[in-house]
Amino acid sequence: MKIVSLNVGCPRQVIWRGHTISTGIFKQSVEGPVALRKLNLDGDRQADLTVHGGEHKAVYCYPMEHYAYWKGKLADRDLPPGSFGENFTTEGLLENEVRIGDQFAVGTAEVLVTQPRLPCYKLGLRFESDDMVRKFLVSRRVGFYLAVTQEGQVQAGEEIKLLSRDPEGISIAAFLGLYVAKNWTAADITKIHRLFELPSLPNDWKSYFDHRLQDTHRAASGSRGLNGVS
Repeated sequence: MKIVSLNVGCPRQVIWRGHTISTGIFKQSVEGPVALRKLNLDGDRQADLTVHGGEHKAVYCYPMEHYAYWKGKLADRDLPPGSFGENFTTEGLLENEVRIGDQFAVGTAEVLVTQPRLPCYKLGLRFESDDMVRKFLVSRRVGFYLAVTQEGQVQAGEEIKLLSRDPEGISIAAFLGLYVAKNWTAADITKIHRLFELPSLPNDWKSYFDHRLQDTHRAASGSRGLNGVS
């Protein structure tokens, strides 16, 4: 497991659908050691801090392995590392293997897996396609975010070493499956209750799943009530 490319970028103004949009999705590969701090890498910034960046999204990772898939889907586009807005273009870290709560060492820093990446409209802006957000989510090739538990220096080519794994952790792929599912099985609900116990998962995600669980329970209770009346 390693960093294939380290990518940073600051927000720029882009015209999209007749509007001026500030976005930090455009990243460029950089050489040499870069300081990784609690909120981001040196030289990297996010435009909208209400949905991007912050302690739980300090680093966005995207597997290099997915680039072959996208080159097939987007044959007319040049896709250098960083094309999906990622900070670390990685090798050997796929969504079905990486778990919420995994801790890694890279360079002199240590990081923690917190959540999958959910695409916003700025991915469509990046690829000049309104349909790109849907395609990205449907592909399940979304990558994941890291929190920084120990600041340090990182650079391209460095090994990413697994330090610890939460035995109750759920993979990024399984997490995404719970998010996109219209209905949950009993096994899914068991997984969601496990998510509530993960200290690495941000509280906004726990609130999201809690609200959906309540809606599910209310719908089930209403259905039983109607059946009882009939």
